Amino acid sequence: MASSPAPRPEPVGACVFDAYGTLLDVHAAVGRHAAGLGDQAWALSALWRAKQLEYSWIFSQAGDYEDFETLTERALDVALATHGIADPGLRGALLAAYRELDAFPDAAPALAALRARGVATAILSNGSPGMLAAATGAAGLAPLLDAVLSVDDLRLYKPAPRVYALAAMRFACAPRDIVFVSGNAWDAYGAARFGCRVLWLNRTPQPEEYGLDRLAEGRITTLAELPDRIFA
Repeated sequence: MASSPAPRPEPVGACVFDAYGTLLDVHAAVGRHAAGLGDQAWALSALWRAKQLEYSWIFSQAGDYEDFETLTERALDVALATHGIADPGLRGALLAAYRELDAFPDAAPALAALRARGVATAILSNGSPGMLAAATGAAGLAPLLDAVLSVDDLRLYKPAPRVYALAAMRFACAPRDIVFVSGNAWDAYGAARFGCRVLWLNRTPQPEEYGLDRLAEGRITTLAELPDRIFA
């Protein structure tokens, strides 16, 4: 009896990435000024990030919108005040550094490897267009991306389903043809619920949340794993 043919890989309309925390290191801004912050550096950075996300969710739920750059400034002000830091120069330096975050070392090689195999690459981010343009340019990622999509077009933040629809519309494909990669569990959940093929980038690693072991196609610990996982 002839053996059954091996299953063919699913089509890939595009590989779409979250930006902050996936391709870009959100703690790099404070990291550049850690010497002047001493023992407060990590706690400050963690609170800044937590408040940044909290504000995006609260504003969306309330039906309001302020762009991500404004929320980033507000979140930093709360983090600085919480830690008793009143230094306008440091505030300005941190905000400038956030516009030019370092890319994770595996980001550019992974994007290049996907494009070499004919896969379109994109960012879908809460970030405002100006922030994303500055960050991808400074990190050297801009030439490796076919599109940079911002929630600013919708005035609504992730994980609202309409945000993930931007990727399917941009590449004129079904949600299932989008491979979505995020280092944020809540974001991976939102994309999976929308119907994307999701790979959760769990670098640390963190414990499973939101039922991702069931909803996502899998988890990876580095972006270097992407091409093999997509075309397996």
